[in-house]
Amino acid sequence: MAQASPRIERIPRLSRLSWLMGLYAENYRHLVRLFAPSELAAGSYVSSVGDGLDVRLDVIECHRYTVELRLTYDFADPVTGQPDPSAYVRLYRDARQAETTHCYVGRRWQDVVGMYPPPAELISHRMRMNTFLGKWLEYLAERGHGVATLRRDGDVVPALAEMPHATA
Repeated sequence: MAQASPRIERIPRLSRLSWLMGLYAENYRHLVRLFAPSELAAGSYVSSVGDGLDVRLDVIECHRYTVELRLTYDFADPVTGQPDPSAYVRLYRDARQAETTHCYVGRRWQDVVGMYPPPAELISHRMRMNTFLGKWLEYLAERGHGVATLRRDGDVVPALAEMPHATA
C-alpha cells in the first residue's frame, strides 16, 4: 500500500517572485482605489486630512500603459532637504501592477545592493520596498486620504468660513 505524502509536501509553495508579483497587484489595487493616479494629469497633488501630515502625489509622467509617480509627505528631511519617506512607483495600467522602483532614504537601490546583486538579494530588496508601500497605502486610507481629499498643488481651497452657505 502506498504511503500518503505529508500534507506540507502537497501544498504548493509560492516562489519569492510570485509573492513579489502578488505585492505589485495588491499595491495597484490600493493605489488605484486611494488616489486613481491613471485619471490624473502630470503634476503635483496634495491630500490633506487636517492631521498636519499632508501627502504629496507627484504624477511625473503618463504614458499609454504606465504612470510614473512619487508618493511622499509634504515635508523635507531636515538633514538632506529631500522628501523622506518617498516611494517612486511605476503603475502598469495594462498588467494592473504597481511596482515601487525605489524609496528615497538617501540612496537608490544600486547604492543599497550594488550594480549587479544576486537575483535573490534584488528580489528581497524589492519585496521590502513594496511591502513598505502596501503598508503605507493602508495607513493613508485609514487616516482618510483619498480622491476626495486630493487637490492639485496650487489650487486654492477656500476656508470653511469663506464658503458660501446655502439658504433655505
